[in-house]
Amino acid sequence: MKRSNRLVILTDYFMENPRKHIQLPFFVELCDTTKSSISEDLDIIDNVFKSQGLGYLERTTGAGGGVKYIPEVSAEKSLDFVESLRQKLEDPSRILPGGYLYMSDILGNPKLVREIGRVFASRFSKLNIDTVVTVATKGIPLAYAVASFLNVPVVIVRRDPKVTEGSSVSINYVSGSSRKIQTMVLPKRSLQDGSNVCIIDDFMKAGGTINGMISLLAEFNADVKAIGVLAEADDEEEERIVTDYTSLVKISNVDLSHKNIEVQTGNFALT
Repeated sequence: MKRSNRLVILTDYFMENPRKHIQLPFFVELCDTTKSSISEDLDIIDNVFKSQGLGYLERTTGAGGGVKYIPEVSAEKSLDFVESLRQKLEDPSRILPGGYLYMSDILGNPKLVREIGRVFASRFSKLNIDTVVTVATKGIPLAYAVASFLNVPVVIVRRDPKVTEGSSVSINYVSGSSRKIQTMVLPKRSLQDGSNVCIIDDFMKAGGTINGMISLLAEFNADVKAIGVLAEADDEEEERIVTDYTSLVKISNVDLSHKNIEVQTGNFALT
């Protein structure tokens, strides 16, 4: 097989199987070549990944040695993407009655959601995360995007139990914004005891929902390694329940009378 063909096959494999450790004999057989040729190919791919800000290949030596692709996006590319996202959200036509912000088009855009997932996964790539957790429903596409780059499963917390999911653990929590008592449930089979988890959500105001998820995950002895939110509200009147999190954008002001939205870069650039 020609080197050009091998590079395409290897690159495609790494992009489809991020963070998966593969021993070199697998690639030798896949490309019908020698270990030395594969080693040279990996050097080329690693250099291109790094130069393009796409991540890097992590290689290990010894009897169990091999290679795995760690997907990351450079700080410069992350800032450029978040800036374009911030500008999209400042469109006055997004203002809905009651001061809400229309974001469904962003959450329904596969390309944008994938890039959001890449930014979060880059930030959390070294935290040894086992599972991405979100709450139904708008955070689901973001959670799957993050999980695809971390190569881990997604667990969805729901408001009501489903018969098809078997026995569940449920808790009551206080919503940060409405101060109402609400319920969330998680099937016992969905999460292994002691898992390292990453919580992903689309929007956070006071953090009541995320705090409820943290309490629910404690029932599984889970270790919450990271919390990522697409957008946070900058509301000085609301006391923030959750403080250790990463946000991409911060909605600082929604002026209904003048049809004006102020969106700032979130804290991801500072953490």
